[in-house]
Amino acid sequence: MGRHFEVRAAAMAATAKAKSAIYMRASKEIYAAAKSGDPDPASNLALRSAIEKYRKQCPKDVIDRAIEKAKGGDSVAYIPGRYEFMGPGGSNIIVDTLTDNVNRALVGVRTICTRKGAKMAAVSYNFQLLGALNFHCDAGRDAVEEALILGDVDVQSVEDIGEGNIEVHVTPSDLDKAKEVLKDLGVSEYDRAEATMIPNEWVTVSEEDLAKLKAMMDDLEESEDVQAVYHNVENL
Repeated sequence: MGRHFEVRAAAMAATAKAKSAIYMRASKEIYAAAKSGDPDPASNLALRSAIEKYRKQCPKDVIDRAIEKAKGGDSVAYIPGRYEFMGPGGSNIIVDTLTDNVNRALVGVRTICTRKGAKMAAVSYNFQLLGALNFHCDAGRDAVEEALILGDVDVQSVEDIGEGNIEVHVTPSDLDKAKEVLKDLGVSEYDRAEATMIPNEWVTVSEEDLAKLKAMMDDLEESEDVQAVYHNVENL
């Protein structure tokens, strides 16, 4: 798995069960965003961001149904939650939930993590909320960095990750501004463009601890209440 594991990662889409989990998470997040304001993405930044987040992973009808549901009389209240754990091998794990049953979410997440050797602990200090953009750009890293700086984007880092692929971190509020600037470099498609939790420090764990973490991630992927998982394990 890649360094930036998230429950709804595209790699999950290999099975029908995994696709179903992604669609469920997309539906809940898009519905909640649409309910939070105008159900029109043109005027609702949260909704626009949620649609962009899942656009490549879900059929258009999944997104459209979630928005239409929000426009109707449905009044399901999805409540966000966050749980932090110190995991095997000194790993840090953050689990975000979006649920209509907070007690179920808490018990479910805590049970999954503690059974695999994790304990609840404050670890968010080791993460930053950043806007992450991954894309291909033939102009190269230096041109991307220069364009973003000249465009008054609050850039945290720009990294060439090989074969013309670039990873950019910006302050979350500048995500849309960064995308507007990058249009001038011919960038219109993104592998990722979202606010996410990025660790300040990475750790490498033993094979034994890695097996526990992989089993934990598998169980979290299958939880109906889990929306995203973040960690700082380099070799996971």
